[in-house]
Amino acid sequence: MKLLVIGSGGREHALVWKLAQSPSATKMWCAPGNAGIGEEKLTSNGSMVELIAISAEDLPKLLAFALEHKPDLTVVGPDNPLGMGIVDLFQSKGLRIWGPNQKGAQFESSKVFSQQFMERHGIPTMKAGTFADAKQAKEFARSLDGRCAVKADGLALGKGVLLTTSVEEAEKAIDEIMVDKAFGTAGNNVVIQELLEGMELSLHAIADGKTTKLFPTSQDHKRALDNDQGLNTGGMGTYSPAPFLNDAELESVGQAILEPWLKGCQAEGIDFHGIIYPGVMLTKNGPKVLEFNARFGDPETQVYLTRLENDLLDILNASVDGTLDQVTMKWSSKVAVCVVMASGGYPGSYPKGKVITGLDKAAALPDTKVFHAGTTTKDGQIVTNGGRVLGVTAWAETLMEAREAAYRAVSLIDFEGAQFRRDIASKAFR
Repeated sequence: MKLLVIGSGGREHALVWKLAQSPSATKMWCAPGNAGIGEEKLTSNGSMVELIAISAEDLPKLLAFALEHKPDLTVVGPDNPLGMGIVDLFQSKGLRIWGPNQKGAQFESSKVFSQQFMERHGIPTMKAGTFADAKQAKEFARSLDGRCAVKADGLALGKGVLLTTSVEEAEKAIDEIMVDKAFGTAGNNVVIQELLEGMELSLHAIADGKTTKLFPTSQDHKRALDNDQGLNTGGMGTYSPAPFLNDAELESVGQAILEPWLKGCQAEGIDFHGIIYPGVMLTKNGPKVLEFNARFGDPETQVYLTRLENDLLDILNASVDGTLDQVTMKWSSKVAVCVVMASGGYPGSYPKGKVITGLDKAAALPDTKVFHAGTTTKDGQIVTNGGRVLGVTAWAETLMEAREAAYRAVSLIDFEGAQFRRDIASKAFR
């Protein structure tokens, strides 16, 4: 099969790496890709993955490329092209593509839609309100004593969520999103949710319109600094599995969320083929969904795909074709840990073009994979080209061993201003 993967981040590098191992994959392009993706080879024939200089959001050019080169399957990584309707566009031209259509992508592209869908279909969530008016939003925030999550409605690269613990902070956050437009038009509307206490987990499930298959647990680390301090980011590291749910509890939590979600989709005519990824808070009153994402998490993909024992291409084909009920997901018993190395200043402004050293040394370590995110090549060297630069991933029999291996690899890599959290997975040891 000829494959086109869309995107340029760590998630897309992990997808390309895993798809390249499929004996069915005979040709692969990635648009636009990154320096690490351009070094991947297909297991079936040794051919290199070819980078195509087309932005993931340039839908007309992506369509023209696909019509000319006729990939057997296009795999969409990021949220923006899904929200823009790339799946509908490709399908209208008879092209096979994996990912939810624009209606399904609303679970991520509109937090207002998602919150109201949960309330309509009895999906466990927290007390919340949706607002187009800043004054009304502030009144609701005051009713929660300012202890809330203020969320921009639209897509904001994983950063459009401000957590507040006082009325003053909440009002400032509402002004920042709705008045100052810190996240542009994504902040025309907001969702305000009560701030819950508990352990947060990332759940993933793959869907084919009729069936969902739940992944193991993982835990993301959203804040930029150790001990969950600093600003929200797209994710600074993750590990899988997380020890806060056993298999039976995971199945129970999955059912409580996915069964009403799937029934709600069918009731509202949403034919969802892709990944549904609820962020879940385990509270004393049971699991509560914080929000939905409609694609693989980043950096969760890096730990999931290093543990997945199936041929990923088989699973994606089943998701497209509606045959997931015939698939049994197989997972390694090993634990995987991913530590994100980011540019100095991230998630604020940051420089680009810093030379990265030590990648070869890290790659030589056993059971270790350095997934590239914000990288490119310049004058024959690999340099930084984004906020999150690398997802340094290792796997081992125990969480402690995997964590030590990941940080060992991080210690070998350097670029000017490199920052990373030093406490990834530490909650598991408390």
